[in-house]
Amino acid sequence: MKSTSHDQSLSDSRELDRSYDPLTGNPPSKPNKKTLKQRFLKLLPCCRSGSSSSVNQRSIVEDGELSTVCYRPEGLDRLVQQTKFSKKELQVLYRGFKNECPSGVVNEETFKSIYSQFFPQGDSSMYAHFLFEAFDTQNNGSVSFEDFVISLSIILRGSITDKLNWAFNLYDINKDGCITREEMTEIMHSIYDMMGKYTYPHMKDSAPKEHVDSFFQKMDKNNDGVVTMDEFLETCQKDENIMQSMHMFDNVI
Repeated sequence: MKSTSHDQSLSDSRELDRSYDPLTGNPPSKPNKKTLKQRFLKLLPCCRSGSSSSVNQRSIVEDGELSTVCYRPEGLDRLVQQTKFSKKELQVLYRGFKNECPSGVVNEETFKSIYSQFFPQGDSSMYAHFLFEAFDTQNNGSVSFEDFVISLSIILRGSITDKLNWAFNLYDINKDGCITREEMTEIMHSIYDMMGKYTYPHMKDSAPKEHVDSFFQKMDKNNDGVVTMDEFLETCQKDENIMQSMHMFDNVI
């Protein structure tokens, strides 16, 4: 029974990364040329599409490498149901994920290291920390492929409410259901640190505080010093610029 279960897990993993065709048993004819690092990092909030650098391509993982992978996803069919990605799209994403993370999971230091390559002019470590915590839905210090694609599905193809809920969770650092001025200040400082001090036009040192003040003036409807989910959703849904930004990644993948 254990052997059958292992074989099924290996088969699911091989089907997911397209190291073989489940119908013919043959490898696919041509791998996709965009790696996960290019696809994933340029899609996240605050990343610009023109900032990704060229990356050496790897071929589809060999069967021998599959045996060394420490973690395999639950199954392709379940992920199709849990996300808004097709089977083919999940296969492409999984192959790229394993190219960058052969162990099958990403820890925070690896996440920060990859993310920093897209903002060499600044310090992206703190913003990457907040992003990592938003992706680490199990709170276990690592991001699995399931964690990755479920969040990516929300960012790219979720409803407006789903996207706003995800953004609120990012800003709510201690996950207590509200955004404090201190939390928003940390987020804003992390963004300005990431963008660097040599941006043009030059940003004033007071810019993060001004953004936080503007955020709370707009969002904190009852002036109690915190922004709740309801306040956040209501204000965002009435703001035309925010609503437009919610659609900026709709057709990326």
